[in-house]
Amino acid sequence: MSEPAVWLNLTQAELDAAYDQIKYAPNLPQIVKRYGTNSDAWRARSVAPQRVAYGDAAIEGLDIYTTSKPGAPINIFVHGGAWRSGAAKDYGFVAELFVKAGAHCVVPDFSWVQDVEGNLEPIAAQLRRAVAWVHAHAKDFGGDAGQIYVSGHSSGGHLAAVLLTTDWQEEFGLPADVLKGGLCCSGIYDLKPVGLSARGSYVKVTPAVEAALSPMRHIGQIAAPLVIAYGTLETPEFQRQAVDFAAAVRAAGKPVDLITAEGYNHFEVLETLGNPYGVLGRAALAQMGLAGV
Repeated sequence: MSEPAVWLNLTQAELDAAYDQIKYAPNLPQIVKRYGTNSDAWRARSVAPQRVAYGDAAIEGLDIYTTSKPGAPINIFVHGGAWRSGAAKDYGFVAELFVKAGAHCVVPDFSWVQDVEGNLEPIAAQLRRAVAWVHAHAKDFGGDAGQIYVSGHSSGGHLAAVLLTTDWQEEFGLPADVLKGGLCCSGIYDLKPVGLSARGSYVKVTPAVEAALSPMRHIGQIAAPLVIAYGTLETPEFQRQAVDFAAAVRAAGKPVDLITAEGYNHFEVLETLGNPYGVLGRAALAQMGLAGV
């Protein structure tokens, strides 16, 4: 007797695999290690980032990589790690692209989900406060509060999309378009299948969390152009999530570009963000009006 489908046409085993990247990217350990070594190499040949607190908890800090251009635009990069790993220092490599093109890059640290009882809501709250801090203090590091962009990868792609679907006026008294654009790569935009998968053992996707933090449910709040990207060697679910989210944003009349990175898996595609000639690097610079630098 065949196994029943638990999500779309996927059995439980297939769904679990579709949200487990190592099943599709066996070189995961090597690439994630490279994130860190490339970040160390970038810091060694440049100026160390400023480290500032955006909140009271020890983890609530920002690495700010600054450019020499006064009043420069700002890109806030939200790292991935399945919501349960990763640190800002290991993603400094993405900053080189922005700094050399004349923009600041801010990389926040935030709680791992296992440290907040499996609840994604405190993590979303931290990142929203990080954006509010950057807006309030942009001038302090030579940035332009009117030119803040956000990017994110994997679970960071999900969290970047959460930021892009936040009601900034209602929650913080900030302009609705405080974020002028967003690049979400390899993210999750509907949390329902996550809760049904093996990830549900450590991410508590309650009905309230599913409703509040599924960007697909809050497309009306989007006030900036989006770039949605994924690699063709990612899991079927991550590819579907990107395609469906982009289609829904487009159907709502919002500006969105869908980028398909041919031949890249979930972890390889992020490295193209650190390259001005890479798939994501070109898109990020173009979105910020820095193309061709």
